[in-house]
Amino acid sequence: MPPIRTLIMGAAGRDFHNFNVFFRGNTDYEVVAFTATQIPNIEGRKYPPELAGPNYPAGIPIYPESDLDKLIKDMQIDQVIFAYSDVTHEYVMHKASQVLNAGADFQLLGSKRTELKSTKPVVAVCAVRTGAGKSQTTRRVSRILGDMGYRVAAIRHPMPYGDLVAQAVQRFATYEDLEKHDCTIEEREEYEPHIDNGVVVYAGVDYERILRQAEEEVDIILWDGGNNDLPFFTPDLRIVVADPHRPGHELLYHPGETNARAADVFVINKVDTASAENVMKVRENLHSLNPGATIIEAASPLFVDEPLAIRGKRVLVVEDGPTLTHGEMAYGAGWVAARRFGAAEIVDPRPFAVGSILKTYRNYPTTGKVLPAMGYGEEMIRELEATINNAEVDMVIIGTPIDLAALLKINKPSQRVRYDLQEIGQPTLTDILKSKFSKS
Repeated sequence: MPPIRTLIMGAAGRDFHNFNVFFRGNTDYEVVAFTATQIPNIEGRKYPPELAGPNYPAGIPIYPESDLDKLIKDMQIDQVIFAYSDVTHEYVMHKASQVLNAGADFQLLGSKRTELKSTKPVVAVCAVRTGAGKSQTTRRVSRILGDMGYRVAAIRHPMPYGDLVAQAVQRFATYEDLEKHDCTIEEREEYEPHIDNGVVVYAGVDYERILRQAEEEVDIILWDGGNNDLPFFTPDLRIVVADPHRPGHELLYHPGETNARAADVFVINKVDTASAENVMKVRENLHSLNPGATIIEAASPLFVDEPLAIRGKRVLVVEDGPTLTHGEMAYGAGWVAARRFGAAEIVDPRPFAVGSILKTYRNYPTTGKVLPAMGYGEEMIRELEATINNAEVDMVIIGTPIDLAALLKINKPSQRVRYDLQEIGQPTLTDILKSKFSKS
């Protein structure tokens, strides 16, 4: 039988991982193309032969997802693998209908074919939606495990936006490593807080190689999930974060619902800023999906260096980009802080937006009166900087996980918002982790 001609729909993350662990050396299949969406500037490139393996000496082309119908027809595609995340169930089935109408099969790969087994215990922190608070939960887990005497490495869900060969295996222990690997704003937002806590971070493209290298230096692997995707490694403990600011989303998104059904522990975050009604709705939905999981409630209290400096000011609020875009939030921690600390007005950034930032608003119309910190490359970073500097405001409130003022030349005063996870009541994450991994 000839190999099954396969196309993988992705966004430079799960798609590459699925290829590496299932398709790369599998002669029953021929992956003839990837398509790309969600992340700018990915299409038009190749998955390089150095990573694709000897069956693909020319590499594998990456096309825009908008070409999907034509690719299925012209390339005589037999099956399409859907391999990206943080989309509604309805969206997935619309894509399935499109593929089926074009004549190909439509498939999703499950954990048995895509999870790697580690020689060390694995704690996975995932979420039902982007922007739920997974990052601060991961940081909290890393500190608890460190206090228990374990050496921990955080392995981050992929964000390979540059030279894929050079990014195959990346290790970040210092700020100099961020410079060496020419990290984007999105990468820095995930890596810097771990480095600040003394935790080594791994990321890249080839997660088999990444895992084996990390296993050599740590006692416990901490999977730092992204984009509400499934873990790449088989977890010994699976923690899933939910967001009561978006009640019901735990039932409606792929693969967030799968994460919820597989969870050992739920963390319902942001209960300090959400309504009691919404917290209860999320709790009930999670229990209906997975009645055996432990539920922890938590807050993400906000701090700024000079809260009185915000009072009475006209402010521009900058928020984490992915949370506002495919996370579909209209606001984030910066907006909450501006309101809480008495800003006179939150100024709409749209009139000041330029270039790719303006395009982001068109592509994601649910974004509120806040500025998404988009930084997928130097040009986009400069356009973000120009948008901030164009704004006619007294102050910039920075709600991203890193201090943008250290990366951008901002022509007005700024205040950075910080936030960490705090469990409310019992059990706590400390209780759960000590019960599972206690050395005594």
